Amino acid sequence: MSIGKNRVLFANLLIIGAIVTLVAIYFTPVWWVSLTAPNYPEEAFPDGVRIHFGMSGVTNGCQKVEKAEISEGEALDCVHEMDTINHYVGMYPIAAGGVVEKAFSPFLTGLLVVMLLGFLFSNPKARAGVMALGFGGIVVWMAMTWYGADGLKYQSTGYVYALVTSLDQDTSKDEGAADAESDGGIVARLKASMAKSTGEAAPAAAAPKATPAEGVEKDGYIQHLQVMFEKAQERKPANERQTWDGSGSQVMSWHYGQSLGRYFNNPAEILPMVSTMSVVAQVVFWGIPLAMLLLLWGAWKGIRPLYWLLILVPLALPLFFIIEYSGWLWWYGHSLNAMGAFTVKPFMPTVFGQGKVAQFTTHSYPYIGFFLMLLSAGMLSLAALLRRKQMQAGE
Repeated sequence: MSIGKNRVLFANLLIIGAIVTLVAIYFTPVWWVSLTAPNYPEEAFPDGVRIHFGMSGVTNGCQKVEKAEISEGEALDCVHEMDTINHYVGMYPIAAGGVVEKAFSPFLTGLLVVMLLGFLFSNPKARAGVMALGFGGIVVWMAMTWYGADGLKYQSTGYVYALVTSLDQDTSKDEGAADAESDGGIVARLKASMAKSTGEAAPAAAAPKATPAEGVEKDGYIQHLQVMFEKAQERKPANERQTWDGSGSQVMSWHYGQSLGRYFNNPAEILPMVSTMSVVAQVVFWGIPLAMLLLLWGAWKGIRPLYWLLILVPLALPLFFIIEYSGWLWWYGHSLNAMGAFTVKPFMPTVFGQGKVAQFTTHSYPYIGFFLMLLSAGMLSLAALLRRKQMQAGE
């Protein structure tokens, strides 16, 4: 009996540890990608043009360089730099990928946490009660965020900040000249190198952009988005204008359209894509409660296969991430816009390791969040084996 109790206790501790790890993963970069080229000297760009992929969005991976021969007031925004480079081959901005996943990531993370909490309980009725409370809270939170007025305030700060920074870029200056000694000059030389590899004239360099002020709270970011939204509505015909309500649904659709059109403003192509993504978002919104009801029914009835799903789904998170990440990379490389300055064949960007595109060397590797995913999967695998032995022994 003592062995059985220790086995149950250890399994529960492993599950609780995995829950804590899942929460940490949401706030931690999961994967990093960088572009390097001779035109990006290592002294100024130790990691090249680097970005970090996380659950709530994409963030800058470039650090401020502190060297005697280099003086930087702030770190280069490498998300913008990579977008600037990519758009010359017709690639859509990074913010145009995973829009639904990023919008629903806090609710999906909460779903996984509640599933693991349910797995802790061996009594079906207690399990169903805990899961009902947790799922109910998530559904209310999700509905307030997605459809409620000012619902964006219930999103994470990281998600809202990513929305602001991805659009707060002065792309109109991308056609302007930049001094050879500035960041824009480095980008210009890189574009010239890229043009040489394709045999076409090099477009002018991108100019630095303004970013939201440091220390601004989430309300400030939301106000910034509202101003951008209302300015965008002013450019539309009167019968097509919308009034800002700040709901997650409205902001996601508008932001997705703005992202797609940042460099390639072709409404005939963009509007169908926005419409499709909005439908996908609605399917996900209603699909999550349906999945919850299925799991609750299984918990109440004590259905064994649905019980094991409570731990197997969170356990497979690293696999889900790789599939999702690979799918979006394929989309980027196979959805090249014809308005790009250079013509390249559709390609599959490097998922893991090192690759080559024109004059660029690409690097794509897991980061802290992915290793936390593997740690969580390891703990849950061991917990599942212990629970299986416990059930076989009738403990």
